[in-house]
Amino acid sequence: MYIEKIIIENFKCFGEKFTLLLNKNLNILVGDNESGKSTILEAIHLALSGWINGKYIRTELNQSLFNSLSIEKYLDKINSNNPLPPPNILIELFINFEDDAINALFEGEYNSLKNPKASGLQFKIFFDQDHYQDEYNILINSEKEVKSLPIEFYDISWTSFSREEGIIPKKIPLKTAFIDSSNSRLQSGSDVYISQILKDKLSDENKIQISQAHRRLRDSFSNEEIIAKINQELQQNEISNKKIELSVEMATKNAWENSIVTYLDKIPFSNIGKGEQCLIKTKLALSHKKNKEANLLLIEEPENHLSHVKLNKLISFIKNENENKQIIISTHNSFVANKLGLGSLLLLKFNEIDNKRNIITLNNLKDDTKNFFEKLAGFDTLRLILCKKAILVEGPSDELIIQKAYMVKNNGKLPVEDEIDVISVGTSFLRFLEIADQLNQQVVVVTDNDGNYRDKIEKKYEEYLNKSFIKIIADNRIELPTLEPQLVEANKGQLDKLREILNINLQKYPDGGSVIEYMKNNFYDYSTYFHPNLIDFHFFNKIRLIDYKQTIANQYYYTFDYFEGISVFKYCKGKHLDLILDLVAELCAAVKFLHLRGFLLSSIDMNDLQVINNGNKYCLKILSLPYPKKTNRKTIINSKSA
Repeated sequence: MYIEKIIIENFKCFGEKFTLLLNKNLNILVGDNESGKSTILEAIHLALSGWINGKYIRTELNQSLFNSLSIEKYLDKINSNNPLPPPNILIELFINFEDDAINALFEGEYNSLKNPKASGLQFKIFFDQDHYQDEYNILINSEKEVKSLPIEFYDISWTSFSREEGIIPKKIPLKTAFIDSSNSRLQSGSDVYISQILKDKLSDENKIQISQAHRRLRDSFSNEEIIAKINQELQQNEISNKKIELSVEMATKNAWENSIVTYLDKIPFSNIGKGEQCLIKTKLALSHKKNKEANLLLIEEPENHLSHVKLNKLISFIKNENENKQIIISTHNSFVANKLGLGSLLLLKFNEIDNKRNIITLNNLKDDTKNFFEKLAGFDTLRLILCKKAILVEGPSDELIIQKAYMVKNNGKLPVEDEIDVISVGTSFLRFLEIADQLNQQVVVVTDNDGNYRDKIEKKYEEYLNKSFIKIIADNRIELPTLEPQLVEANKGQLDKLREILNINLQKYPDGGSVIEYMKNNFYDYSTYFHPNLIDFHFFNKIRLIDYKQTIANQYYYTFDYFEGISVFKYCKGKHLDLILDLVAELCAAVKFLHLRGFLLSSIDMNDLQVINNGNKYCLKILSLPYPKKTNRKTIINSKSA
C-alpha cells in the first residue's frame, strides 16, 4: 500500500490547497530552503501517526502549526463587517491500499475533491464550533483586541473518506516511520531518538528485566553507607517536618528509560561524532521491528554530517533493504539525488508572484541520462536544478575565466551575487541541457568548437538552438578550437603580460604558438572527465613550490576518491571466465574513453587495477593518471577506427 496523493491546506508554509502526486516507490524532494520539503514529511507523518516533533499532537497544538498568512488574514478581518472563520488545518492522504476489502472501508466522497472512488483519510485541526462557539463569541465581542489564534478552542480529528469518524492512528493500515537523524533531543543526558529506537527493539521480557535491574540499582544506592549518613543529616536539619532523602528516580512509569544512557565503545552516544550518530540512527531506525513493518519511510536529509564514503553506503542500504516500501526523502545533496535516480525527483518551486508552490518532475528524462547520473553520481546536478540561472562550462579553467570576465563587466560582482551559478560539467553539456529543458531553466553554455564548428556546435546542439531559455556560445573560428588559442588571440597585443602570468620566459616561448603549446601541456584538467571505470580525480596540477621554495622539477600532484578495493588479479582467482571477461571489457572501455580524448596510459601497475563493490555489482577501477603526449594524431584510436 502507498500514498498516491497528498493535499495540504493551512499547515505551516502551505496556505491555499497544495497538491502533491507521489510515486509508488521512491520520491526525492528537493527545493530551496523554506520550500516546504520538511513540512511535507511532517504532514504525512502527523496524519498517519498523530505525532509531531516527537510528541503527540494534542500536547503540541499551537499557533505555529498554522500558515502565518492565513492567521494574518483572519486577524485582520476579525472585527470587520465581514469576519473570516478561524482557519483550519487540513491534511488529506489519498491511499491505494492494494486490497479491495481495505479500500472499501476507506473509500468515499468525503474528501476535498468529492471523488467517490477515492480511498484515504482526512486529518484536521479545526475550530470546535459545537463545544466552544459561545466562548468564542464572548472573546471576539470583548473590548480587548484579539492578537492571536484562539487555539484553546481547537480540536483534532481523523475521518476516512467513507465518513467513518473516530479513527485513531492504530486503525490506519498504512504505517509510517519518520527518520530525522540530525535531530538530537536530550532527556536526562540521553538522546531520545536513539533511546526510543533501542527500546522498540527490546522484547517485553527484556524491558521487565531492565526495570527490575534499575530498581535494584535504586535500592543499592539508598543502602550505601555514605548516602544513608547524608540522608540522616538532612533529617536532623529540620528543613521540613516530612522525611527528606536522596534517592534514584523511580516514581515515573518510564524512570529507567529517562536515566539509562546509550554507549558506543564506552563513550556516551551523545559524545560521539555527528556523522557516526546519523549513520547509526538511520540504520537502527530502518532495521528495527516497527519500521520493518512500516509501509512508508520518511527520511529527512540523510546526508547530514556524513562523509562521501559513508553516505554512499547509507544510500545503498536504503535502496537495497527497503525495495518494497514507499520512500520519501528530502535532500540538498546532488549525490543522493543522482544515486537514487533523477527520475524520482520532485522539485518544489516557490512562485513569489502568486505565493504558491509548484511541483516540477524529471519523469521525461531519457533512461540513459538517468542511468548516466546514477552511475556517475558526482555531478552537481542540484546546482543546476535549484539555481535561477546557470552558465555551463567544461572545466575549472573556463569557470575561473567566466567568473573574472563577469566581474570586469559588472563592477567586481561575482555571478553568484546576481544568482547566476557557474557550473563545470566536463563534457556532459547535453546531459545537463536535457535537465534544463525539462525545467525551462535559463542556461548559457560556453564551450569550444574543437576545430569543427558545424559538427561540434551547430549539429551537436541543434535541438536547443531555438530554445528561448538556452543559449550556446562558442567561437566560430576553427583556427581557435580551444581555450588556449582563444586566450592567446585575445591577448596577442600583450604576450609579455601573458607570459608573466604564466611564469614563462620569452626565450623559450617566443611566439603565440609556443605559448599555446605550453598551456595545452600544463593546464589541461583531467578531473573534468568522468567514466565509471576511472577513479574520480578532483584536482591535478604541476608542483610549483616545495617547502615554500620554487622548484623546476617536472612533478605533478592530484587527489582522488578514497575507496576500498582488491587487486584485479587477486579478485579474479577462482572466478568464472564470464566474470573475468566482463572486467576485461570494462578495462577496454576505459582505455578507449581516454584515447578518444587524446590521453595515453604510459604504464599501468598491477596495483592500479582495483575491483570495488559498487552497490550490488563489482566493477573495475583504474587508478593510473594518464598524461597528454605530443604524438601523431593518426596513431591515436578515434571514433572511426574504434
